[in-house]
Amino acid sequence: MIKNYITHSHTILTVVLCLFQYTLFAQSSTTSVSFTFIGDVMGHDTQIRSAYQEKTNDFDYNSVFQYLKPHMNAADFTIANLEVTLGIKPYKGYPRFSSPAALASGLQNAGVDVLVTANNHSCDRGKAGIVTTLDLLDSLEIQHTGTFRNAQEKELTPLLILEKENIRVAILNYTYGTNGLPIPSPTIVNLIDESKIEEDIIRAKKSYVDKIIVFMHWGLEYQHNPSEAQQRLYQFCIEKGADIIIGSHPHVLQRIEKHENSFVAYSLGNFVSNQRKRYTDGGTMLHFKITKSGDKSWVENANYQLTWVYTPNEKGRKEFYI
Repeated sequence: MIKNYITHSHTILTVVLCLFQYTLFAQSSTTSVSFTFIGDVMGHDTQIRSAYQEKTNDFDYNSVFQYLKPHMNAADFTIANLEVTLGIKPYKGYPRFSSPAALASGLQNAGVDVLVTANNHSCDRGKAGIVTTLDLLDSLEIQHTGTFRNAQEKELTPLLILEKENIRVAILNYTYGTNGLPIPSPTIVNLIDESKIEEDIIRAKKSYVDKIIVFMHWGLEYQHNPSEAQQRLYQFCIEKGADIIIGSHPHVLQRIEKHENSFVAYSLGNFVSNQRKRYTDGGTMLHFKITKSGDKSWVENANYQLTWVYTPNEKGRKEFYI
């Protein structure tokens, strides 16, 4: 009787220990999600003419991205700043940008998963430009944030959460302005407003995300060093709970900094444009991983690749290759 009791007790103890070991193993398992951020995707007149296909009376941007496709596809999430509206004719470049929908298709085919849409050209084609752009991105199943059709949509989806396995990352996007153009009602363009940014960061925290990435359209054009305003806003976001800040708008590279508990890239420069002045004819692709073990997460393997836009004349017209 005693022998059976001891054997039974030993079996129970063995099962409990095995379960305990399994729980410890499960909690300490490590997972990662990889990100690639690229800079400004622009659409000047020359780019539109280059993409036009006379035989089909349509547009094709696939060749623009062909050489970087393997690098863009390598990440779990590749994110770019869409600095044009889409789908509103006449297609034109500066100063009121509207590109064919094929530009978004070309980006998607090359590996872009997410487009941030809050920048100084968001209102270039008024309400129709904002709504049509969002409709086209939705039809392609390209995730996006920064602009919204109305207040109800903003309230329902104030932030974009990217998720892989057990890692959740929030993406927020804001712009310093819209070139003086009014934001047409009822659409919304996220403007840089510290109180609103703080509200969104609080909402992100309540959504149990592991990291918060803020994509800022900020700074001074063609300036190689971040302004004092950029540096103050970076500090503000970190103090309120953001982890990573990515910047665009200057159209040239600005410095990248890795701190103990934060990460900032002040400006990634131009990914593709027809700007040809020195320093504006390229940018950088920023790569990093967010790794998680238990309830701890951190940034690792941060690195970058410099890019340049090659514009040869082929068959009587200017072509674009990154």
